[in-house]
Amino acid sequence: MPSLATAAPPQRVGALVLGGGIAGLSALRALKAAGVADASLLELEDSVGGNSRGHLMKGQPCPLGAHYLPVPGPAAREVSEWLHEIGLMRFDALRGTSLPDERHLAHAPQERLWKDGAWQEGLLPRAHERSATQAQYQRFARAVQAASRLGFALPTHRAPFGAEHAALDAQTFAHWLQAQGLDDADLLAYLDYACRDDYGAGLATVSAWAGLQYFASRHGFHAPGDQGDGGDGEAPRSEGVFTWPQGNAWLVERLARPLQAQVHTGRTVLRVEEGKHAVDVWAWSEARRQVEHWQAPQVVLALPLFVAARVLATPPAALPAALQSARYAPWLVSHLHLREPLIDRPGLLPAWDNVAYAPAGSTHALGYVDTQHQSLRPDRGQHTGPGVISAYHALPESERAALLSQPAEHWAQRVLADLSLMHADIAGKVSAMELCRHGHAMRIPTPGTRSHPALAALRQQRGRIRFAHSELAGYSVFEEAFTLGLAAGAGAKPTP
Repeated sequence: MPSLATAAPPQRVGALVLGGGIAGLSALRALKAAGVADASLLELEDSVGGNSRGHLMKGQPCPLGAHYLPVPGPAAREVSEWLHEIGLMRFDALRGTSLPDERHLAHAPQERLWKDGAWQEGLLPRAHERSATQAQYQRFARAVQAASRLGFALPTHRAPFGAEHAALDAQTFAHWLQAQGLDDADLLAYLDYACRDDYGAGLATVSAWAGLQYFASRHGFHAPGDQGDGGDGEAPRSEGVFTWPQGNAWLVERLARPLQAQVHTGRTVLRVEEGKHAVDVWAWSEARRQVEHWQAPQVVLALPLFVAARVLATPPAALPAALQSARYAPWLVSHLHLREPLIDRPGLLPAWDNVAYAPAGSTHALGYVDTQHQSLRPDRGQHTGPGVISAYHALPESERAALLSQPAEHWAQRVLADLSLMHADIAGKVSAMELCRHGHAMRIPTPGTRSHPALAALRQQRGRIRFAHSELAGYSVFEEAFTLGLAAGAGAKPTP
């Protein structure tokens, strides 16, 4: 560790944000809106965005992490207000409601599933009308409806949390499903995929509260053929999801652009020390190759909690308590540049999100997104020309060490093996592959996470140091990060 004594005299600012993910950028935006003109943000990477950063491969944009944002529901009012501000949503006076800009919604077909040697629309496996599978789909739909009446929302703090919620949070989703007699292989495969996709871990690991939160807060669940069915077991697609070739980096660009002068990248925070009149922060500047000393009356820690615990000189008691049971999901995001289109089965056009069926407990890839699917080029209808696809792996925690130690060739072979389940010709058509490792991409909402008193205490932390990160909600999604950052920034005004 570089010597802190070598730092120059402190650079004093009105407020300081540490961490440039969605929560950090939202906090800086709130500080600026509150009139703290000299607030600053320090970010480890060369670009901001955290898990929502983007990338260019052979000139084509692609996501390094998060790649979509559902049209926000009524509880995510801060997110909705910002989307109105940047023009993604508008209020329609004639209808008396807000509408999304359809140009930015995922184009049809949105999702497809490879199962039994053919593509089917949607991600929920098909079931015959009077089959045992269909009956279980209907039973789970009723269970989600019942859970919805208890209250679920995004962000999660806008929903009640009573004894029934706590009971759900105390058990795994798999245990709850078993108790409900829901054991159909196709239903479990779909639910396991949904949990791995949103939480980085399957239904045997996440809590029943988290499993139901996925559906009851925004997605809903409708058995195919039932009234209101959207065709794939989720709610009708009238609201849809926003997405772009570069994923949520499109949102990062709009969030960061007005803040550019206050963002300092390439800074590694070394120590944060709260004093009587100010907070001192020491950070290593990669460009200047020296330690910098910053000082501010208020600091927002928009860092993962395990990082915050390492840099805080005197962490609050709630911080180590919050980390005692913390588990993090490792992710691998792979970008493949194709020299020519993949051979596809007739009958169902290539979709934005393409997934191969896998039984519950599988460690196969979560599928891939076609980053050019959102292109408005007329030839995309014929799916011609080279392009980039981005494949996602939510790896078991046991593979974190291998993700760091195994060479790129090992992971490239695994990616191709998983994708070849859908496209047998893929290995011969990849001209380049780039891999992005996320060792601790998100906190997994294991049983007890949502009701953890230490996380609640950190959310309510007052004083010169405030915490802002989606980990505080146990749910790594844009709505949580944006709202928590906004609240921390709005509350971290300079003291007189």
